[in-house]
Amino acid sequence: PIQGFKRIFSRRSLLELIKSVVKIIVVAYVVYTSINKYKNLFPLMLDMSLLDSLRLILSIVFEMGIKAAITLLIMSVFDYFYQWYEYETGLMMSKQDIKEEYKEVEGNPQIKSRIRQIQRQMARGRMMRDVEKADVVITNPTHYAVALAYDATLHSAPIVLAKGANKLAERIKEIATKEDVPIVENKALAQTLYKTVEVGDIIPESLYNAVAEILAFIYSLKERRTYK
Repeated sequence: PIQGFKRIFSRRSLLELIKSVVKIIVVAYVVYTSINKYKNLFPLMLDMSLLDSLRLILSIVFEMGIKAAITLLIMSVFDYFYQWYEYETGLMMSKQDIKEEYKEVEGNPQIKSRIRQIQRQMARGRMMRDVEKADVVITNPTHYAVALAYDATLHSAPIVLAKGANKLAERIKEIATKEDVPIVENKALAQTLYKTVEVGDIIPESLYNAVAEILAFIYSLKERRTYK
């Protein structure tokens, strides 16, 4: 109930109520002044014909209508500029609120830590989905696993699709086994790839020969299977 009263009597609602009351008062004042202007003519209507009386009444009503319309138009113009001012002020406040909220989030170590955690989880999920696209997974065999792929139309050298250590390495090998991706044990190469190449990067030139030998071996195995 308290929240409801707060909404009803909010600043905007109160202003709208005040504007409505002011409009009623102004229109009432216009009507009053118009009637007061012609009050001395009303007794004379008793001696007028019905047609003349109607003409007088209509002219008074018409004059009141014109004055009321002009008054309301002027008030509407002021109201329009006030609404524009309110909108611009509210927009500036909204931008400021966003900036303050951003500063608060940026300055909150727990929120920053949570954001980084979510980003790592998303990146890891994408990385694990890419294992099935690999040409080979090179292992340590238990500590490291690095998934490589080579497409001459896209890259000048093989790239690292995924890499992991310990439990993550085991998960990469599980996916590779499930997706029939060859797994090759090479302790030195696996360790070097894991420590020096980031996911999505091509391998350094110093590792070209070692990786080329493994890929050539893998491709030859695939060709033999195809001919069989």
